[in-house]
Amino acid sequence: MEKAQEVRDWQGRAYLVGDTPQDLINRPRSWMLWLPWAAMIAIAPLQYGYAAALPGLLSSAGRSVAGALVPLAVWIVFQAVVALPTAYLVRGGRLDVRAALRVGAVLSGAAMLTVAFSDGTAAIRTGYALLGGAGAGLVYGVCTETVARWFPERPGTHVGFATGAFAYGAAPLAVVAGLGSGGGVKVAFGVSGVLALAVIGLAAHFVRLPPRRWWPPHLDPREHALDSLVLRRTPPALREFSTGQALRTGASTCLAVILICAGAVSIFDVVAVATLERPVPWVALTLLIALNGAGRACAMLASERFGRRRVLSTVLALLAVGQLLFSAGVAAESGGLVLMAAVFAGLGGGAFYPLIASLVREFFGQERTAEIHSVVYSTKAVAGALGVAVAYLAITSANQPTVFLAMGAVAIVSLIVSHRLRRPGRPTTLPASV
Repeated sequence: MEKAQEVRDWQGRAYLVGDTPQDLINRPRSWMLWLPWAAMIAIAPLQYGYAAALPGLLSSAGRSVAGALVPLAVWIVFQAVVALPTAYLVRGGRLDVRAALRVGAVLSGAAMLTVAFSDGTAAIRTGYALLGGAGAGLVYGVCTETVARWFPERPGTHVGFATGAFAYGAAPLAVVAGLGSGGGVKVAFGVSGVLALAVIGLAAHFVRLPPRRWWPPHLDPREHALDSLVLRRTPPALREFSTGQALRTGASTCLAVILICAGAVSIFDVVAVATLERPVPWVALTLLIALNGAGRACAMLASERFGRRRVLSTVLALLAVGQLLFSAGVAAESGGLVLMAAVFAGLGGGAFYPLIASLVREFFGQERTAEIHSVVYSTKAVAGALGVAVAYLAITSANQPTVFLAMGAVAIVSLIVSHRLRRPGRPTTLPASV
């Protein structure tokens, strides 16, 4: 085994080069992509799957709309808040990834089994919302950090691929919810719970982190740092920011506002479309969820060619157009318009998550990425509460098209804010001549 050595690029960034994945884990590093990807699929039923199953859960349990939606809002809050310290502790070596995944497997599996076997409101709020949210937060935080560390040359693209499974992994459950009854939904959650225990438990057995600043030896980091396409489309941060410095910049505020607005619209869409009485709700919902996940990987690939900020603005525009089409389709009871809306809203409704994560890295540097992004990502808690609250209005309102229009306005706000994003650390004025 070649002795690892530290090298620096033209900006002074350090890389640990020499050890191969075979040296470190005795297997290809692709394992550290596919195992987190599978774990993400395993927890997918907890967010989009629960939202898709709302009609069946309401009919089988006899709960009120608010009684079914509140656990989802609480779940989103706990998932977002737990993901914050998880990534931070994993990055600092204070939380073992295997232990975190094992706990996440137990909590996530228990949450799905709670949905499958319990009709009690208290049990759902505790077993699904609190424990399930914490379990999903652990799995999400560990998996994103693992993938980013093993693929440092293209972390955003690989993380986007893995987190896409968090959305499209719920598509089978959406089909079951659309075609079956409340009993079928509960069986699906029971099966999903057992699979989550097995799949995430398997990932916990094999997942490892590479050493800090590890770089794959087949690629020279100094040449990579000088790649003209990288410098032009996805340039590195001008300097390394501390967490406090990053949070005092306008860029971090803009990213948080974008995530709150776009996240609220994305969550609202799944709940609102799942509970539409007509037209073709389950087909549109399945399409919406599948594209929400697939769009993440596609957007990250596009952003490597056209730039993160440009692609971010594009996906937010797609999300806004989707709301307008939903409004028109629901008003006219047009299945074609609703399906078209699902395509636009699906492509725009998830892609902003990995794009924001990549912009955090490119704006503020590598050293504190996990901490800074965790703070930004934690605003998903606000987005979830807002999205579920507006979805309640849509379900109980006699004028659903107006609610979709309102969420279109929220998406437009995120689009406007995206145009105000500026790379922090760049001088705003030229120095005075002397």
